[in-house]
Amino acid sequence: MPTVLWFRRDLRCSDHPALLEAAEQDGEVLACYVLDPRLEASSGARRLRYLYGALHELSATLDGNLLVTRGRPERRIPALARAVGATSVHISQDYSPFGRRRDDAVRAALGETTLCATGSGHLVSPGRITKADGAPYQVFTPFYRAWRAHGRRAPADSGPASARWIDPDAISAEIGERIEIPSATDILMFDAGERAARSQWREFVEHGLADYPSRRDRPDLDATSRMSAHLKFGAIHPRTMAVDLDSGADAYLRELAFRDFYATVLYHWPDSAWRNWNRDFDAIEVDDDEAARQAFEAWKAGRTGFPIVDAGMRQLASTGFMHNRVRMIVASFLVKDLHLPWQWGARWFLDQLIDGDLANNQHGWQWAAGCGTDAAPYFRVFNPTLQGAKFDPDGAYIRRWVPELSDVIDVHKLGVDRPASYPEPIVDHGEERLEALRRYRRLG
Repeated sequence: MPTVLWFRRDLRCSDHPALLEAAEQDGEVLACYVLDPRLEASSGARRLRYLYGALHELSATLDGNLLVTRGRPERRIPALARAVGATSVHISQDYSPFGRRRDDAVRAALGETTLCATGSGHLVSPGRITKADGAPYQVFTPFYRAWRAHGRRAPADSGPASARWIDPDAISAEIGERIEIPSATDILMFDAGERAARSQWREFVEHGLADYPSRRDRPDLDATSRMSAHLKFGAIHPRTMAVDLDSGADAYLRELAFRDFYATVLYHWPDSAWRNWNRDFDAIEVDDDEAARQAFEAWKAGRTGFPIVDAGMRQLASTGFMHNRVRMIVASFLVKDLHLPWQWGARWFLDQLIDGDLANNQHGWQWAAGCGTDAAPYFRVFNPTLQGAKFDPDGAYIRRWVPELSDVIDVHKLGVDRPASYPEPIVDHGEERLEALRRYRRLG
């Protein structure tokens, strides 16, 4: 009997358990993707460009046998299943709050047609790892120990030849609106899709993995994997990557574990997407007046007068990417120097980042704000000048993204040599650090 394979955040053919499950029904498989207007509206322009590029490549991999349609999935997926007489629709499990609500609606709309979830985009799916009493972990280190002990499956042996694909042209008259995959008008900083993901990973394993532990906090060096966007869209499965991570690659493996940890936290506490995980922080004093909004605009534009902060924000605006160490610095600056709500920064990141992922983004911000699981202590307030000097010692990163400082000898000690074109600091870090500590202590 025919089946439907509904691609979502799994835009690949290799290591795809749901693809194998759909093909095992001994019938042809309709491959489809539904452009949900809700996700189009909430995705930043750069993530949409990646999505379109990945869909174009997936369609080519399937010899054009990818049907793309637009609409609400609870209406479009049942229509596609009826059009081909499918007995089942196959998906990779989505554990995000939105994904769970969407899939519940599709499952109800399908009626007697089964919605089959096989696998997920994680090394260990949310909900699998709990404490002995069944409670979820709230601290990363014990979670990581349990995560490592749990183990993981081997990559699934799947590919485009694993299934007999239904030609969408043969059924297009029966399914209503079928759309052409939109074209990305602007060029991303890297190629999208499965082939690019696997190529980038091979390059990193060969040339970057060995030095990753010692170099990963240096934004001036090309020392990170740049795999986050590929993982966000499922152009590669982390299992495929983990095969290359032996006992000497613990630093990178921890990053994949953090990805699973934050997805697990969001799974157990879905309200933490936009609310403080630690509700005691609901009482913290934040600024939201006109002066605060002007400070926020200066932060977004990279015009704060703090070079490492401005370099990060300009890198983000220009490329849709920011080095992880710099993400922590600019987040600390927003919540502890400017005293703005972390949600403002989180929303801007989701608008700008190619790799914008709800679980990673929101809980990374809550770590910086001190209100999340395993959060930074309230008294940890990053000094942006010292952070810049430590992690960009020669100032190469700052000079690249803040060209006004290209001729300054020491970009970390701006004094009389501060160019007239570069703004004075919008706050006094020492004073605002004390103010931040005062506000945090008032929480009791």
